[in-house]
Amino acid sequence: MSESQTILPMIPLRGMVVYPKVTAQLDIGRDKSIKAVEKAMADDRLIAVVAQLDENVEDPVQSEIATVGTLAKIKQMLRLPGGIIRILVEGIHRIAIDSIELIDGYNSATFTELKPIGENMVELEAYRRFAQSKFLQWTDETKSVSEEVVTRIMNIQNPNILADQIASVLPVPLFKKQQLLDVLGVKERLHKIIAVLNTELEISHLEEEINHQVRQQMEMQQKEYFLREKIRAIHDELGDKVDPDEEANELREQLSKLKVSDDIRERIEKEIARYSRMPQMMPESTILRNYLDWVLALPWDKESEDRLDINEAAKILNQDHYGLEKIKERILEFLAVRKLSGSQGGSILCLVGPPGVGKTSLATSIAKAMNRKFVRASLGGVRDEAEIRGHRRTYVGALPGRMIQGMKNAGTKNPVFLLDEIDKLASDYKGDPSSALLELLDPEQNKTFSDHFIELPFDFSEVFWITTANVAGNIPGPLLDRMEIIELSSYMEEEKLEIAKRYLVPKQIKRNGLDGHNVKLSDAVLRKVISEYTREAGVRTLEKTIAKVLRKVAYEVVEGDGKAPRVTVKNVPHYLGAPIFTEQEREKESQVGLVCGLAWTSVGGVVLPCEATTMEGTGKLSLTGSLGKVMQESGQAAMAYIRHNAEHLALPKEFYKNTDIHVHLPEGATPKDGPSAGITMTLAVVSALTDKKVRSDLAMTGEITIRGRVLPIGGLKEKLLAALRHGIKEVLIPYGNQKDVAELPESVKKGLKITTVKTMDDVLAKAFAK
Repeated sequence: MSESQTILPMIPLRGMVVYPKVTAQLDIGRDKSIKAVEKAMADDRLIAVVAQLDENVEDPVQSEIATVGTLAKIKQMLRLPGGIIRILVEGIHRIAIDSIELIDGYNSATFTELKPIGENMVELEAYRRFAQSKFLQWTDETKSVSEEVVTRIMNIQNPNILADQIASVLPVPLFKKQQLLDVLGVKERLHKIIAVLNTELEISHLEEEINHQVRQQMEMQQKEYFLREKIRAIHDELGDKVDPDEEANELREQLSKLKVSDDIRERIEKEIARYSRMPQMMPESTILRNYLDWVLALPWDKESEDRLDINEAAKILNQDHYGLEKIKERILEFLAVRKLSGSQGGSILCLVGPPGVGKTSLATSIAKAMNRKFVRASLGGVRDEAEIRGHRRTYVGALPGRMIQGMKNAGTKNPVFLLDEIDKLASDYKGDPSSALLELLDPEQNKTFSDHFIELPFDFSEVFWITTANVAGNIPGPLLDRMEIIELSSYMEEEKLEIAKRYLVPKQIKRNGLDGHNVKLSDAVLRKVISEYTREAGVRTLEKTIAKVLRKVAYEVVEGDGKAPRVTVKNVPHYLGAPIFTEQEREKESQVGLVCGLAWTSVGGVVLPCEATTMEGTGKLSLTGSLGKVMQESGQAAMAYIRHNAEHLALPKEFYKNTDIHVHLPEGATPKDGPSAGITMTLAVVSALTDKKVRSDLAMTGEITIRGRVLPIGGLKEKLLAALRHGIKEVLIPYGNQKDVAELPESVKKGLKITTVKTMDDVLAKAFAK
């Protein structure tokens, strides 16, 4: 190396220091360091090695490595499995690191050579002899260095080399090794080394004394305690601030701040005491510490103060959600009871409704209105009971269940806790998570809920539980019995329009960076988007569709002159393409064998035409249209009614022997099931057999019995909304659903003539065109 060459590849070292004239073995695994070694091997094998101050840093910068390092020469290089390189280096002399930069993927250091300062040789010789004497005394007592190394060091005559050789074998922390490398003066370096050797000799003497005392006081089974005493004495002698009992004392201090029962406090105290006696190297020590951290982090006594101002809560709920008056009223009732009684009363609400109607966001608003923390746990697809109750501590990587984790994240014992998609719970050989929820959702039992990991009774009685589901029928019976069901029906078109205007459009305008560009979507545009591009119970797809329009508007703003284009009813297809949904045009003329039925789907109500025709044959009944078992049974019940009332319907006595009947419900690829098409199918068959036309402006829904009685059905609101949208004038509904009419929106009551029927005779009297 020439005098002017001051730049070389550099590798930062973890947990070690390389001294001049000392040979060291290094295992290199980091990409930058490997490239630095390869660069050095390609040149003159010279490399700068510098200790990094924090060995946990993966990619240290200049401020994170020492200022003094060592220029070294690579003697050997060996490639090991796993991409590791093992090199043997020998230190040459000290260097001062001036700067570090990244060149071709490796660290390169600019450095200056540090030369020993001139000193009194007589003093150095005295220091050399004394240092070798102390070193020999220390190695004789501790036996921590091999005889070969001792012989080599005792034969060194150069004080400078001697200091570095002894420093390389001293059992001192990294920062002290670096301090010895930083010292240029040989006398000062030997002075520090002699001080370290004296300390190590005192520690060795103390160890012998401790061994002697402890052997007299302890029996063989107390060996663990003896080792801890030995470690403590060593730390005391070194003056280290780390006390093995310090962590336990911190845990006890945390426990003293918690307001828990005496029984729980005693059990936690026992675990802390066990932890303080346990050697840190034992794997169980980490498990126990993790357990104590969880237990002490739980909100045993922390509680947020409820906002019991009814008007303020109502204002917040109305700001966040349009409509949903029933659920808002229930929340305000809960707050009123809380204000008057001071207790929660064990409320567990279950919001049931189709996707996208705002169940999850409503739970967030409830927490906001009540000034409580909000926690959400999605249960969709959960099939392991341990997800609810946690794992036993005996398992590797054990954790508490989702309930305890949620309480820790909330930081209070009375959050609003949302259990999302509770109808999607599953079960397998690992257990039934729905059964694990039974205790949690029972106000009489959840005061002492015990998680398998925590193993201490935790009070969940102050939690306001809210669950959500798409279909209540999929929730296990015992679980459903513990909850108060609140149905969230699908939105009407007017409600979707208001939600879009108030929430969705402003939100998407802001999200797509169109603030200040005077972008507007008129009511007519929104109605077209709602009716022709989104067919759903909620507004999730509507929001995505509005976002799609505004993204294209944003693109045109950027591509054009910065002026936003105007979105109109006519150019909506330009932004969204051809309409996805087109309402089936209602038959204007009354026809034989064609009846408009009403059905409920997961995305709202639909009009379901039912066709029937007859032909000569052998009395065969065909039911087509991908019908489920219940709907096929409705068709058989309809035939039983017709055959029983053949004379009353003016049908030939043995018509069923020579006439085939075919009943079809269009859109055959879509599965259909349920009993509510009973009167629709019956009327279609009667119309086909009697050749009477059925009114085209009439729709109906209801289950039929073989005696001709009409039974009530579900999903009435959604079905009537579909009929209104389809242009139907009158709807026949079961008499048993009369109670549901009062809860219908006024727009439905005004737009439709709703007629209740008790029997099939009532249906026939209303249905045939005059």
